[in-house]
Amino acid sequence: MPFLDTILWPIKWVVELILVAWHWVWTNVVHLDPGAGLTWVLSIVGLVLVVRAALIPIFVRQIKSQRKMLEVAPQLKKIQDKYKGKKDQFSREAMSRETMELYRKTGTNPLASCLPLLLQMPIFFSLFSVLNNAQKGLAGVGPLNSELGKQFGDATLFGVAPLHDTFIGAWNSGGPWQVMVIAGSMVVLMTASQFYTQLQIMSKNQSPEAKASPMYKQQRMLLYVLPLVFVFSGVAFPLGVMFYWLTSNFWTMGQQYLVIRNMPTPGSEAAKAREERLARKGKLEPKKGAPEIESIPEVPKTTQRQQPVNKNRAKKQGDKK
Repeated sequence: MPFLDTILWPIKWVVELILVAWHWVWTNVVHLDPGAGLTWVLSIVGLVLVVRAALIPIFVRQIKSQRKMLEVAPQLKKIQDKYKGKKDQFSREAMSRETMELYRKTGTNPLASCLPLLLQMPIFFSLFSVLNNAQKGLAGVGPLNSELGKQFGDATLFGVAPLHDTFIGAWNSGGPWQVMVIAGSMVVLMTASQFYTQLQIMSKNQSPEAKASPMYKQQRMLLYVLPLVFVFSGVAFPLGVMFYWLTSNFWTMGQQYLVIRNMPTPGSEAAKAREERLARKGKLEPKKGAPEIESIPEVPKTTQRQQPVNKNRAKKQGDKK
């Protein structure tokens, strides 16, 4: 796909620069074998760490967008309930108009939470392309020259497991069995890390309103479907690419853990757990509510019976006042 390659060319150049830079560090600073599989695996890990760290601002923006959507969710539900069951053209247009007006007044964009994910896609495609071509011994578009590409393509783990080999390839050719063991282990770890990450989000970082929505049920189904993608597609990935996916999954798992612990969704179980931790440490700020009204002291009741006053006496007291 020449058009796609043209679009991804600058991103692939940067990716190759980072990969070669890490390879230089492990070779010249740590003095590892430049052709060893371990050296290239550590270079892939370093590449993933740099790329994911650069995407942190985009991830933070995504969280803020999701928080805004949660804030307007009750108002959005009122609009949906207002036009519930009305399927005529006028009602649909009115509902759409009121929804857009709500987004405009609150400064909320429903697509903003998806935008960071869309921006990451070209980077991930570039990473996959660079690693896949390098493992075939091909030169890249930038610093990854033909010599380094061949070095990467010939690199093996433990001297018997080529980084360009796949589980299916080793299975069909009858070996080496080390490739199947390494690839199978990584598929299990990739699936488990993906499932655990999504489970934490669904069970601990969802508000009661979100759990009651139909979308939550769909996400719950995807919780069990998406990890299966790694089971069926992972066996066809080269070992080098699988190291990238596994490192990226571990980064995501740790990142989500920190977010759920320190920036949980308001009203979720994680938010309640955070408040309990802060309360035990005495760091929980009191919630602002209505100001306390100073109590008025009650007048002490007397047990003495009030004496009756005749009309003339009461009239004289009134004239004096």
